[in-house]
Amino acid sequence: MQLETFFPYRLAITAEAFSRQLVSVYGRAFGLTREEWRLLFLIDGAERITSLDLARRTTLDKVQISRAAQRLEDKGLISRVIDAEDRRLRLYSITDQGRDTFSRAFAEVEGRAALILGQIPPADREALDRGLAALMKACQAIEEREYGWGQDT
Repeated sequence: MQLETFFPYRLAITAEAFSRQLVSVYGRAFGLTREEWRLLFLIDGAERITSLDLARRTTLDKVQISRAAQRLEDKGLISRVIDAEDRRLRLYSITDQGRDTFSRAFAEVEGRAALILGQIPPADREALDRGLAALMKACQAIEEREYGWGQDT
């Protein structure tokens, strides 16, 4: 089998190429790393979110989350406090500055994504959406069967 025809390879390469396009927007214009962007995206969508929930909802490990969160806090974009109910956890929230930065960055990232996706014919885009949903559902079914749990996505 040729590597170029191996589906997992093609999927990973395509996802990385798409991601690089978005990184070029939020990285260049807003000085955010990929890890920082992911955390800011999730924190903006929640009033408060725990470190455990962040770990579950990203592909980042605890160290990556901690380091990215520290950088975001240093930039004044988020705040984090120790959870009073479980002192092992941190509670994260977005600051006003973080919300403003994220809002501006998101608009530009959304524009870049739309530019890329606009190059795909509508029928192919619909097929891609269905295929991604089916692939995620299949992965979750295997996780549930093998491990007895699913991941929030």
